Amino acid sequence: MAKATGRAGKGVAAKAAPTDAPLIDPGAAEALRQGRHGDPFAVLGLHAPGILRVMQPGAEKVWALISDPAAPEPMDPVLLELSALGDGLFAGPVPMGAAYRLRAEGQGHAWEWEDPYRFGPVLGEMDEYLLGEGTHMRLWQVLGAHLMSHEGAEGVHFAVWAPNAERVSVVGDFNIWDGRRHPMRKRGATGVWEIFIPGLTEGTTYKYEIRGMGGQILPLKADPVGFGSEHAPKNASVVRRIDGAPWTDGDWMETRAGRHGIDAPISVYEVHLGSWKRAPGDRMLSYLELSEQLVDYAADMGFTHLELLPVSEYPFDGSWGYQPVGLFAPTIRHGTPAEFRALIDAAHRKGLGVILDWVPGHFPSDPHGLGRFDGTALYEHADPKEGFHQDWNTLIYNYGRLEVQNFLTSNALYWLEEFHVDGLRVDAVASMLYRDYSRKEGEWVPNKDGGRENYEAIEVLRRMNIAAYGEVPGVLTIAEESTAFPGVSRPVDWGGLGFGFKWNMGWMNDTLSYMARDPVYRKFHHHQMTFGLHYAWSENYILPISHDEVVHGKGSMLAKMPGDHDQKFANLRAYYGFMWGHPGKKLLFMGCEFAQAREWAYRQSLDWHLLDDPQHAGMQRLVRDLNTLYRAEPALHVNDTRPEGFAWLEANDAEGSSYAWLRKGGPEDAPVAVVVNMTPVERRMTLGLPLAGRWSEVLNTDAALYGGGNRGNLGGVAAEEGAWHGQPCSAQLTLPPLSAVFLKYEKV
Repeated sequence: MAKATGRAGKGVAAKAAPTDAPLIDPGAAEALRQGRHGDPFAVLGLHAPGILRVMQPGAEKVWALISDPAAPEPMDPVLLELSALGDGLFAGPVPMGAAYRLRAEGQGHAWEWEDPYRFGPVLGEMDEYLLGEGTHMRLWQVLGAHLMSHEGAEGVHFAVWAPNAERVSVVGDFNIWDGRRHPMRKRGATGVWEIFIPGLTEGTTYKYEIRGMGGQILPLKADPVGFGSEHAPKNASVVRRIDGAPWTDGDWMETRAGRHGIDAPISVYEVHLGSWKRAPGDRMLSYLELSEQLVDYAADMGFTHLELLPVSEYPFDGSWGYQPVGLFAPTIRHGTPAEFRALIDAAHRKGLGVILDWVPGHFPSDPHGLGRFDGTALYEHADPKEGFHQDWNTLIYNYGRLEVQNFLTSNALYWLEEFHVDGLRVDAVASMLYRDYSRKEGEWVPNKDGGRENYEAIEVLRRMNIAAYGEVPGVLTIAEESTAFPGVSRPVDWGGLGFGFKWNMGWMNDTLSYMARDPVYRKFHHHQMTFGLHYAWSENYILPISHDEVVHGKGSMLAKMPGDHDQKFANLRAYYGFMWGHPGKKLLFMGCEFAQAREWAYRQSLDWHLLDDPQHAGMQRLVRDLNTLYRAEPALHVNDTRPEGFAWLEANDAEGSSYAWLRKGGPEDAPVAVVVNMTPVERRMTLGLPLAGRWSEVLNTDAALYGGGNRGNLGGVAAEEGAWHGQPCSAQLTLPPLSAVFLKYEKV
């Protein structure tokens, strides 16, 4: 029986109404002591006919502090001491419906707390229904750790999906990482466990202790829907507030849809936040520092978008973020979720969109991650022929499981909605589309029709794109897809995957292979530069010079170029001119814009000191001017994805390694001719043009401003009647060595 006492502190001693009911079933008591009770809310807390049960290991005495909230004046609480039942379990009679707190003494200390087991569930029936069928589009609103007020108390609500667990507990510093103290409530057949713990605040670290089938205690797990994480190498989840953001980007959000269409200029600056620039002491820049330094720089350079290598929390720096563990947590390496929001808000105020690299193709097998999360292959396939990625030693999602589809689709919406992210670039799509990706015969499982296509992964990608475009107006999605899979950037109702754009990996490989050759041999590979036009309209393409091209021994963009020091720069300037004049949106990895000499290293800053060299500074000015021209001239972007915007003027001059084409916008837009010379020899050529009159030389990569020899056409050429290159008019043009020249028709 409970006994009255005042020893634990100020209070009024009293006795509870006697009851003949046993304090606790012996089997339930033993299960609680051993941390294996699967339904703790049925035992702990206050239950009819008036028995309060508390699990508090380390306590020597426990009291219920009974108060009367209806009393006209504040009164001291009544203290009821509970009986000690051994190993931290206490119980005793307490009046049903009593308002109470708990107090304990042990090892010379005393503490008070609100009993988590007096609170009802937070998740509602509709949540339970949608979670059960795997259709809760905003999973993060119900799972994870949420600061909230519940039944009059402030605290944190935890919810996690672990359908095959025998018991799940929240553990952290607040309960000495003891899984017996806060076992959770299981919500029926959904497989979701939840608990509201009063008194916890933002910044609380936590994990889940899961008892799997057969009683196995698993390695402590980070929250799959956690909004924050500790700094590596620690890996606990951290309670973070994600609501109440003070956005100031309303103008951007209202107009961004027009910035993402196929007729808009899109020039992307791809960035690894940890190595773009370092602070003194070789410290990574914070999100707040990046919101000034990176945003100002990218805007000044004329880019339209930032693309960030994955920011979802990841344990290993060397993965660059491509092996994420916390898909809902912006990496703490640069700051908190609120500070990450500030970066995006600042970008939007400067007129820059923000695209995130998103990784739904695989996840690492770190013990605190998703692998065998509840003791079973929950997020991944059980069969390694389907569930293990041989290239990266990672696990592959079980795309056929509705809850996993829901998890990934919700995660995409989370970044778009909660952080105002403007787009997602989906990593390694080819590895998702094919069951035999990087696998030998006998190492993969065919689909139901005996083929290699991964129908379930295709469905996930379609579902994600439908949700993204349907729920968040104005966004864009981009596929890194390296095969000829049809319809990647075609609508789902047309049979496509539903992406807005696709990286043109074939164009990148062909043109870089050509550029690496000595100009003497380029004539034998002339059509590596023209081949991309045979399929340029089959998808909505982005031309990518990404991080993958300047790492792992591939060398920098400058190092790929042949010739002496000056020729390397001239080749690269000509290549960038070719790229910006070519149909397709643009993407350039950081450092490439000023011709970083060494290949990218994720552990250190870019070599910004190179800008003291006129050649490197000239390359930077060239990229800025290319972006400015590309954005200003409709002919260079309106028809990036349509054949009516392009016409070859000269595609077959293999001997001279020169190329010329026409870019066209709308009927009222001035056309632009692009002419490229890929030899170190100056050429005089007759250029066919569609209109007589002046064609201004609006950009010449050989200009002294860019580090070139300042050879050109004195500001423009005059086109006269006289057919050439299939055009009614022609002009005489000086084409500097290793250069690209842009000529714009000037209307009279």
